[in-house]
Amino acid sequence: MPDRPSRVVRNTATSVVTIERFIIEQEELHPGASGALSGILYDLALAAKMIANKVRSAGLADVLGSAGEENVQGEVQQKLDLIANETIVKALDHGGRLCGMASEEVDELIPIPPEFRTGRYFLLFDPLDGSSNIDVNVPVGTIFSILPQKTAGDRATLEDALQPGRDQVAAGYVIYGSSTMLVYSTGSGVHGFTLDPLLGEFLLSHPDIRIPEHGRYLSVNESYEQHWDAPVRDLVRRYRGLDGKRDAMNVRYVGSMVADFHRNLLGGGVFAYPANAKAPSGKLRLLYECNPLAFICEQAGGAATDGTRRILDIVPTRLHERTPIYVGSKADVDMASEMLAAQ
Repeated sequence: MPDRPSRVVRNTATSVVTIERFIIEQEELHPGASGALSGILYDLALAAKMIANKVRSAGLADVLGSAGEENVQGEVQQKLDLIANETIVKALDHGGRLCGMASEEVDELIPIPPEFRTGRYFLLFDPLDGSSNIDVNVPVGTIFSILPQKTAGDRATLEDALQPGRDQVAAGYVIYGSSTMLVYSTGSGVHGFTLDPLLGEFLLSHPDIRIPEHGRYLSVNESYEQHWDAPVRDLVRRYRGLDGKRDAMNVRYVGSMVADFHRNLLGGGVFAYPANAKAPSGKLRLLYECNPLAFICEQAGGAATDGTRRILDIVPTRLHERTPIYVGSKADVDMASEMLAAQ
């Protein structure tokens, strides 16, 4: 969507705003909109409801534990990974709005079946981020990124997936926790919706989210400290106030990127996954995790870097490319850029 338009004015004290109503209102601000992007967002919201239902009943149904297979990342797939992946694909492959898809759980592009019409958007997604924690009831999530089709054909090619994050037209995530929330941006701010389980509807609960300039929380896995380069160790010490040059941040890390990012987006802070000796290119996936969350963070007034480059400016060369990331409150991420660029 184009640059940020004037907002729709409503009396929030009396309005009940469903995600469908909100998307329609936003679409009306863009007279030339075809409705295709809105349709993709509707379909993703539907898929999120279906996945949320599976997550809620995970302890009662035979969907916990390993599926006994590894994904392209070399990670053991959980049963819910496969269920969430299939749910998203089936919810979006027939709408005539996508030219193709790619998933963190699948090695190659996911084509639109030949019997279905195609559209001019490409979807990338991580179906169940943090799924290794699902058996111990830690919040997990879904992350998605929507790109315009770059090529001219009816069906997607790899070129359509390998676009820098700045080309995203929308991105979002769903967190399945004590409540289910869907947070997304189409380039006109960041808005959060909470699923009302009785109505079965996502309702606007967090309009125009803004991340604080300075954060309270640091989310980093310090068990890798021995494998970090000296500048990264110095940066983390600075965040923790151990060098006496700033107030200490509270360390909060649960090992589910969506959960850590969501807390920091609302309360202010930095999520960091630096490169280390065991993962010199970083661990997190650029296309499925880092680009969409960086897009959301920037739209909320934050920033994201790999230590030397803005995440959204990185031009990917591989479908499952990895990158280091520091994402969150702008002043704190700028500190990372300054200290790591000086190495």
